[in-house]
Amino acid sequence: MKRNPIIGDGINLLLAIWLFLSPWIVGFVAVVPAAWTAWLSAIAIAIISIAALARLAEWEEWINLILGVWVLISPWVVRVSHQQNPTVVLFFTGLVVAIIAAIELWMLHQTPPRVTA
Repeated sequence: MKRNPIIGDGINLLLAIWLFLSPWIVGFVAVVPAAWTAWLSAIAIAIISIAALARLAEWEEWINLILGVWVLISPWVVRVSHQQNPTVVLFFTGLVVAIIAAIELWMLHQTPPRVTA
């Protein structure tokens, strides 16, 4: 199976844009810890996704996996889980980022290595 980095990393880039804009779109700018978590995490995910689109490296997928898990658990870490809007946005966005990174890592290890002559 040939890996197409544009799909997974492109989706992660779109998710980063969504995550960055979500405090305004969903309306949790006033929930400062959640808003800052969304903004900073989105910037990190976007940087890693752009780097992964430019040049494939396994470490970029591992970082996106870690970032996805961080965003997923962040409502409980920054103590905003009682607020429904940021919790739903952070949880599900982080879940999708982590799943995409896990699939990308799985695909990297399922593809047979290239033999160069």
